[in-house]
Amino acid sequence: MAVKWTGGHSSSVLCLSGSKEGLVASGAEGGDLTAWGEDGTPLGHVQFQGADDVTSVLFSLSCPTKLYAAHGETISILDVRSLKGSLDHFHVNEEEINCLSLNETENLLASADDSGTIKILDLENKKVSRSLKRHSNICSSVGFRPHRPQSLVSCGLDMQVMLWNLQKARPLWITNLQEDETEEMEGPGSPGQLLNPALAHSVSVASCGNIFSCGAEDGKVRIFRVTGVKCEQELGFKGHTLGVSQVCFLPECYLLLTGGNDGKIRLWDVSSEVEKKQKSPMKHIHRKKTRRGTYTKQGGSTNASVTDEEEHGKISPKLNIEHGEKVNWLLGTRIKGHQNILVADQTSYISVYPLNES
Repeated sequence: MAVKWTGGHSSSVLCLSGSKEGLVASGAEGGDLTAWGEDGTPLGHVQFQGADDVTSVLFSLSCPTKLYAAHGETISILDVRSLKGSLDHFHVNEEEINCLSLNETENLLASADDSGTIKILDLENKKVSRSLKRHSNICSSVGFRPHRPQSLVSCGLDMQVMLWNLQKARPLWITNLQEDETEEMEGPGSPGQLLNPALAHSVSVASCGNIFSCGAEDGKVRIFRVTGVKCEQELGFKGHTLGVSQVCFLPECYLLLTGGNDGKIRLWDVSSEVEKKQKSPMKHIHRKKTRRGTYTKQGGSTNASVTDEEEHGKISPKLNIEHGEKVNWLLGTRIKGHQNILVADQTSYISVYPLNES
């Protein structure tokens, strides 16, 4: 069973972020934001005026007490040591914001919204430097690429995944997930293909900056590699029986957490697939050899051992958690020196699963 952090919210928790010093922030329905200590004790709470859902929270890397929060169409900057008033706030998006992302130099903040627009906020000059309009439906997720502060990826409910360079106002590369699936089908192939359209819910960029993942409504997890001004799909596999609501690369490795509407959380090691196609040595990432053992979680066993399937090109999860609730947000973070998986779902509490390697 997971450890549950309670007492911070009274409605469904929608988003999570962790600081490098072990603090956690959570946003919930109705304008609720809570900061947590490493032991799961609520340290502070704020309710934003207007009671718009807090849909994305993001800690600064350079200043671990600074927190960015999206609520409705507004971005607030807060100090988690004193949540009573915001340090600053911006109203640059015209519709509800779904996701925030900071670039590595922390001078730019991207906010993706329901209109399909991504606003790029210049934090030094406190003004919008770019407005990226190419998604034809809700832009659900956006992520800056590490080591490339002018480059980001996005995905949306138009089933499109895009690669952007901020020197240009248009995407460098676009793929339509549904069209790609149709092209891969041979003959009459898969009946009911369109019953689960590949609406893209979440992107996550690995620490190397060249590999990113996308989770979609068709239950598939896709891994892409950026090569210059375009991307190639390296890997695609059925990760969940229902939509994949969250993908999240763990820091400094190719371990990928996925969460689904089927109430399952899974951990995948995609390093063998990614590294066998790596043309040059990784420059920016400390490559760790993942032990091909099993992962265990508190209070339960997992079917997490690496199987022969993986050796034959089929990927199997290293960890399978029957969480039971639809996943709203996943966070892999170190608490008290140990790696943990934090889960936000339809409930008002946060579930914490220790990630122990045995």
